[in-house]
Amino acid sequence: MNAWWLAAIVAVPLGLDQLIPAPAENPLEAGRVKRGRELFFDRRLSRDGTVACATCHDPARGFTDSAARAVGIGQQVGPRRSPRIVNRAYGKSFFWDGRAATLEEQVVQPIANPLEMGMRVEDAAARVGLTREELTRALASYVRTILAGDSPYDRFIAGDRTALTAEQQAGLKLFRGKANCVACHLGPNLTDEEFHATGPVGTDLGRFEVTRREEDKGAFKTPSLRQVAETPPYLHDGSKASLEEVVELYDAGKGSDPEIRPLRLTAEEKRQLVALLRAFTGRVQEGLP
Repeated sequence: MNAWWLAAIVAVPLGLDQLIPAPAENPLEAGRVKRGRELFFDRRLSRDGTVACATCHDPARGFTDSAARAVGIGQQVGPRRSPRIVNRAYGKSFFWDGRAATLEEQVVQPIANPLEMGMRVEDAAARVGLTREELTRALASYVRTILAGDSPYDRFIAGDRTALTAEQQAGLKLFRGKANCVACHLGPNLTDEEFHATGPVGTDLGRFEVTRREEDKGAFKTPSLRQVAETPPYLHDGSKASLEEVVELYDAGKGSDPEIRPLRLTAEEKRQLVALLRAFTGRVQEGLP
């Protein structure tokens, strides 16, 4: 996935079925993607008919929501924030703890989760006249087409030196240098797809719950920074209300990951970094033309 492609992905939505990676057993097909989009908004997939995938992954909010932690059927509150799901076609694992290896594994887990949609996947599929396999393939296909790009950052990287303000360009130097954000937020999708303990270990043990390795206690997946400015609150537990608060957290450098250390940013440098983070917001496209 190259920067030029991300810059153009929304502006030139042609041939996306060939640009988006998909497994051989579930190739992108327009009809399947269309069905997946319908299912994404279908509340019948939840036990009481009150929750759809789009409830927590709202297209108007960068495919997440405004809640600090996910809210499911019966107003049950889950342990973690609903993640943004843009550009997940390029993900290496899914959920904050990486417990799903493919989108096909990921899309059905919220349906079965008693705190979220609370249905046996087979029963949910039967409600909408599909088999489990048909439901899974359709939802995964649609999620693969949710793409973000054409941001000021993308245009700057592609050669438009006017796309970022002077303040944002200063923030980019900090991002790559003194603040060392690129240690985790790198590449076209601004994530290393790895797991890091960026704060004190609390009751949610994160990746440890999947691997049982001591070094994974309190580690969570690095989120992509695409559309980050329009999707507060932040972190796996939704504990930071603004980008300014997130920058303050990392400036303090109290995580156990070796990449986390005090940054000693000035007030002006913090403003510059936040300005850059706002430049990662572009346009979002979903579905196939």
